[in-house]
Order: sequence, then structure tokens, then C-alpha cells
Amino acid sequence: MNEAVLSRLRTPYKHPKLVLEPSYRAGQFDSHAVDAPFVFRHGNRFAMSFIGFDGIGYRTGLAFSDDLIHWQKQGIWIDRGAPGSVTQFNIALTWILRDNALFGSGQLKRVKGLYVGTYHAYPKPGYEAGPAVTGICFSRDLKEWKIEPPCLVAHEGAEWERAGLYKSCLLEHRGTYYLFYNAKNREQDWNEQIGVATSPDLQRWTRYEGNPVLQVGKPGSWDDIFASDPCVLQVDKDLWAMFYYGLSSDGYARDGVAFSRDLLHWEKVPEVLVDVGKEGSIDSRYAHKPSLFWHNGCLYHFYCAVSPLPEGKAGDIETGERRGIAVATSRPL
Repeated sequence: MNEAVLSRLRTPYKHPKLVLEPSYRAGQFDSHAVDAPFVFRHGNRFAMSFIGFDGIGYRTGLAFSDDLIHWQKQGIWIDRGAPGSVTQFNIALTWILRDNALFGSGQLKRVKGLYVGTYHAYPKPGYEAGPAVTGICFSRDLKEWKIEPPCLVAHEGAEWERAGLYKSCLLEHRGTYYLFYNAKNREQDWNEQIGVATSPDLQRWTRYEGNPVLQVGKPGSWDDIFASDPCVLQVDKDLWAMFYYGLSSDGYARDGVAFSRDLLHWEKVPEVLVDVGKEGSIDSRYAHKPSLFWHNGCLYHFYCAVSPLPEGKAGDIETGERRGIAVATSRPL
């Protein structure tokens, strides 16, 4: 890939502190962890959807910022559903249809007057327990959301996705909707890879016959176990970037990028864009799950930072880790 393109995507300057942390308060929706940022522009402010984990399952939160560094949580944005519903234990909003351009405004787009989001939900209580499904949700005012039944379920997919679906990313290009998602192939010792489904109307979805479009790397590469959590944005008129994270057999997760001219055939870049930090840093274990945002000549690469839980410090005691949102930028702030 052209060095000039890559130079526009590098964000070597890490903010040293988490920009969004768990509440660490029992009974709160984000008591154990916050995860999976999605950053967008709303009016004159910046907004971030994120998922909180409370020991039972995921719920979706919302935060606002005036400078992309200091964030104020607004609380639960989308809560779990009624007993017996697909969202009874989990509701994780991961993307809202937005301006496609990486270096664009970051504003959300409407379809027939409605905002369009994509979610995933797991069928059991616990941390990502059971094979998750993916669905679409709609909102007229970004306050109330109508949760549609799942549009993708694992058992209808191919072998590579048969054990469950994860984060999805939704975009519209030339009248076609593209829903990118990662999935796992089995319950134990699994691999995660990325596929895509397309739709003319947000109702009828067809999995691409060439899935997975982004596969795990060769043994020893930085993404040889997982190639996950797609964040697809347009770099130039005829060039798309898929930011994603890789999990390696060395036990660390990092963010990288792949490129495409047609949204179906992708070429990885060997370079890691955001690497894990040194021991004692906020991202010494994982620097993963990218959300990119451009503002005032600076590229902000938000990600989920994970580090071992220091003795006596707050975090998720069950997992022994601290999981929050961090950011790296293309220039010093």
C-alpha cells in the first residue's frame, strides 16, 4: 500500500489515561467494564456510544464531549429487553449509519427519516455467553430505539461463523447496504474472522459467497487467531479502509488496517497501527476494537484498552482486568 496513504492513518500519540472508565459501582450498567466505542458528531458536540458490562450482560451507554478527550456519560442509551426477548440479557449497539468518509464530518445519516443502528445480543447471562445474533434498530430522535428481530443468526451461516456473531459495521454505498461483522467458528479455541452481508433495503440480507472477506493471518503473525471488529470507512473516492483488531498467539491484541477498492476483496497491511503499551500502561494487554474520527486536522483512533488489574485497584475482579476506552492521535494534543 502507498506510504502516503498509510501516513494519513497513523496515530502514534497515545493519550496516557483512559478517556472513559467503568463506574466500578455495583448495580451500575458499566460496573465491570466499558468497551466497543463508536464515535460520531451530533449537532455541535461529539458523541460516543459504548457498551457497559455489569456481570450479567451488555447494555449500551452514551457519552458526550466537547473536545474528544473529556467525556461525560449520559447513562444507559439502550437497555435490555423483556424476558423472553432476544435482548433479554444483552443489547450491544456497535454502529450507526454515518457519513462514509474517514476524513469527513462524522455526521449520522438518516434513511426515510430514521437513524439506523446495528446491534448484537447473546442468548445467556454472563460475559458473551452463547452464540450471539446481529440485528438492525431504528430511531427517529436518537432517544428511543426500535429493535428489529435479528437479521443474521449463526446457525444459518457457514462453518466459519457457526458458533456466534460479534461486532457489526453498517454502511451504504451506491444503493447497497453493507453489513460487516466478525464471527467465531467454534465454542472452544476458536478463530474469529470478518464477513459481509448486503441488502437493498435493510430487510433482505444476503451473505457474500466469498466470506470471510478478512481471514486470520499465517501462524506467527499479529492476527493469527482473531481478525475482528471491523470499522470500514472511505479514505478516498475509490479506496476503502477496514480498521480491525488482531489477536496473536502471543496473547496480545492490536489494531491494524486492510484496504479495498470494491468492499469485497481486501488486502491487509502488515504494519500494526496501534500496538499494546509497555507493562503498567493502560493498554499493556489489548489495544483493540477501533473507532476512527477526524476533526480539525487530527485523526483520533479510539480503542478499547485492557490491562491486568493492579492489586487493590478497581476493575473487573471476575476477569482480573481493567477494560476502558482510550485514544491515540495523529498529532500531539
